[in-house]
Amino acid sequence: MSTDYYEILSVNRNASASEIKKAYRKMAMKYHPDRNPDDKEAEDNFKSCTEAYEVLSDEKKRKIYDTYGHDGLKNSGYRGPGNAEDIFSSFGDIFSDLFGFGGGNRASVRRDGPIPGNDLRYDVEITFMEAVHGVSKEVQLTRRDTCWTCEGTGSRPGYQKQTCPTCNGRGQVVRSQGFFQMSSTCPQCHGEGAMVTHPCNDCHGIGLVEKTKKVALKIPAGVDTGARMRLRGEGEGGRRGGPSGDLYVVVHVQEHEFFKREGDTVYCRFPLSMVNAALGATVEIPTVHGKKTLDIPSGSQSGELFTLRNEGIPNLRGRGRGDMVVELQVMTPTNLCEEQKKVLREFDSLCTKQGQHQEQEGFLKRLFNEVIGKN
Repeated sequence: MSTDYYEILSVNRNASASEIKKAYRKMAMKYHPDRNPDDKEAEDNFKSCTEAYEVLSDEKKRKIYDTYGHDGLKNSGYRGPGNAEDIFSSFGDIFSDLFGFGGGNRASVRRDGPIPGNDLRYDVEITFMEAVHGVSKEVQLTRRDTCWTCEGTGSRPGYQKQTCPTCNGRGQVVRSQGFFQMSSTCPQCHGEGAMVTHPCNDCHGIGLVEKTKKVALKIPAGVDTGARMRLRGEGEGGRRGGPSGDLYVVVHVQEHEFFKREGDTVYCRFPLSMVNAALGATVEIPTVHGKKTLDIPSGSQSGELFTLRNEGIPNLRGRGRGDMVVELQVMTPTNLCEEQKKVLREFDSLCTKQGQHQEQEGFLKRLFNEVIGKN
């Protein structure tokens, strides 16, 4: 899915709160885990649309995102809605309202067991040539990892969580309004049904601690901007024995001053003197894989295209390499000395005598007659 929150929910940037909620309902219904069991892609899409909704439905977060984008949210401390378990806990009331099934009840049941860590995103910038040939990089990440002291329980060693007195361990509180009863996530234990009474000294009851770690990235040849790599288990640490989340690396490729890319095809403009264009020449062309020779026939013009087979970008799926397309750019000489000007005048005069300008003169004559005739 797109990384743009508005594109994820298929709404315009001026969408109202009700339009955003309606769009989220549609997307979440489509990708909800209950409707897509054991479908990892659907789960990822469910997380993406929930993250988009959480930001765009919050006036403050939406303003930061509209102004500064993802970096602004990250700098403001926003880490996303987390994994599926956290989503059900945080959005239980919304699911119940939108879909009619008890999201809150589901959350409280699931949070009694192990809690997987959140998935994380890391944006890496590489050069054009690194994208062509692939590159290995080591990046340093600061993330929340499972606390080694309490093993993610949040409680000081030797102590256990106590049943929440507010909800009696259910994780839900029930309120009566007339003939109706409404349940919501317990505000005391946040749906867990238990509370940390003796917090761990290292993680202060959270179960996670900030750690800096070096992660090796092996970026394959042929990647382009927007490519996403998934590193399993390199995300945020889990709690209560839950597995770590995954790390998603999003690649951004710098532009090149000479080469341009469209898919697996490389394009470039090659400057050529007017003498070589007129007489023809064999020239050396720089490609992304090294130097190659190219035969330029006599009389070549600016804008003519020449294709070098298999000199483009390696295909990510292993289907060989693309081509390289060379566009000639015939250079007109400047700052001529008197001797050079004299030779060019003689050349022009010789062309006129041999009738080589007749086509140009005939075209101009027809054009002038057309203009004069209209006036």
